[in-house]
Amino acid sequence: MASLSRMGLRPARTLLPLLAALLLGAMPLARAAEIIVVASYDTPALRTFVADLGARRTHDQVRFEHASRLTSPSSLPADSRLLLLGADALDWRLSDPAGPPSLIMQISRVQAHKRLGESRPPALTLLWSDPPPERQLRLIRQLLPRAQRIGLLYSDDSRFLVNELRQQAARQGLAVSLWHWADTGDSRPLNRLLDESDVLLGLDDPTLFNPHTIKGVLLASYSRKLALIGPTAAFIRAGSLSSSYSDQRDWLEALDQLLELPPAQWPREAYPRHFKVLSNPQVARSLGIELDDDRAQAQRLHDWENGR
Repeated sequence: MASLSRMGLRPARTLLPLLAALLLGAMPLARAAEIIVVASYDTPALRTFVADLGARRTHDQVRFEHASRLTSPSSLPADSRLLLLGADALDWRLSDPAGPPSLIMQISRVQAHKRLGESRPPALTLLWSDPPPERQLRLIRQLLPRAQRIGLLYSDDSRFLVNELRQQAARQGLAVSLWHWADTGDSRPLNRLLDESDVLLGLDDPTLFNPHTIKGVLLASYSRKLALIGPTAAFIRAGSLSSSYSDQRDWLEALDQLLELPPAQWPREAYPRHFKVLSNPQVARSLGIELDDDRAQAQRLHDWENGR
């Protein structure tokens, strides 16, 4: 049906009942699964998330377990599905090579790399919380079409992302200026980078971008009338110009689609397909930047990703 639509064809109305019967006969209904949400914390927001997932997965059993109350992953039913939230839950899962198929959320690529390197343990799918760098670069192209030199700070923890970002920037006609910021108490690398950049792209690297460093980064960039993109939507209120992000609804949509598949078909890692854009109009005004509506920006990114 979907392939016919993509080719511009539609099945005749009289064929619909027959097609439906054939599909139902050829495809067995998915068996109900036990989905266990595991985290090292318990908050009202987490409980709401679990309830919303259960409302979507009415044919499954969805329940929450605090990691401290579980002995080991291998003690859980082998046919269950684990949904792990955060780096602590990933550490708990890695303590036992056995265990049910697992989806890990609320973890960035930098956090995972510190724990896993380039390895991807079996039966584990990593769903990245940080915005895709390629999408963030495209957002820069949309917001600041004249910007050509992308300033990028990196630490030892985020060094592994540098070559990937260079390649992605080159494909979009952008150049990357790089500085290794080994000591965030020394502002000289930041200032040198800003002097040779048109915009600063933040990586979700807690060593570089955190509540203690963000003020200094923003003051230095504002003094040169340069914007900071990212590292995540959480920094928009602090003074970053804009970022793409996925909210709870987007994540529930992604999980619902993955859980429809057998775990053998889960990807090793993925970003959610659905996302939004959040910008800071006050920062835009102070930098003399005209912002389009966030929904329009997100739609342009969606169109670009679907059409590339």
